[in-house]
Amino acid sequence: MHIAPHDNQNKPIVDVEDSLVPLNYFNIVKLEKGDAFEYQVPGYETCIVPATGTVDVEVEGVKFTALGNRTEDVWDGEPEGVYVPVGAKVTMVCTSDETETFVAGARYDKVLDPFDVRAPDIDFVQYGSDDTKTHRKIKHILGAGYHDKVGRLLVSELFTVGQGGWSGFPSHKHDTDRLPDETRHDETYNFRFKPNYGSGVQMLQREDNKPGDAYHIMDGSTICLDKGYHPCAVLPGYEMYYFTILGGLSQRSLVQYFQPTHSAQLETIPGIKDMIAKFK
Repeated sequence: MHIAPHDNQNKPIVDVEDSLVPLNYFNIVKLEKGDAFEYQVPGYETCIVPATGTVDVEVEGVKFTALGNRTEDVWDGEPEGVYVPVGAKVTMVCTSDETETFVAGARYDKVLDPFDVRAPDIDFVQYGSDDTKTHRKIKHILGAGYHDKVGRLLVSELFTVGQGGWSGFPSHKHDTDRLPDETRHDETYNFRFKPNYGSGVQMLQREDNKPGDAYHIMDGSTICLDKGYHPCAVLPGYEMYYFTILGGLSQRSLVQYFQPTHSAQLETIPGIKDMIAKFK
């Protein structure tokens, strides 16, 4: 499903127990200097990631100051995040001129400890090539390295480096728990483009070799993925970014099932197997 760009007025874009992606939660919070925002999400662990600007965060009395270092856009520096335990009371205060802050969440039933992830802690992956139109960078904020500190939530930033390139190819899905071949992970994206008047397309193919759907995505578009194969592409002349939220049904590690028709492409894309391993 495509949710068109809009002013959500700091209210969840994907709320708890969403009918399509019940394992995900997503909010965008926009503040000006000195403004405060409080939230509490029972039944969901969350992660605070400033897209731009800087915030001070307090989680049940634990303080994390000066989170976020980007000014112009998501290409301007490295991401940072704060992990928030299930149901915890949170206050964030904008300390820059303004901020746009993502709040990602996944359903979980245990309370863990809060912690921060700073720029030097980001797990970075780059793979693909310009020749294959698959050149991509991934910045894992809550990646595989935090399995012992996080319940079911995976949070990353993905950059399509080659203008006119593809992401999520070879096409894959993760909508059914059937280990060791696949896990059920609901997924939510929020897209940005450089320049910001760029756009792209999100494909969603429910079954191999059957016609699917396609959505025209723009700067600020949100995509919710419940099931099916889901590659996306950016128009030539533009770069694409998407903030990625994954929430597992029964485990945190993601096991992707690659579409049989295109699975041979796994052997043609440089570094893609390293990328797959980083989500496990």
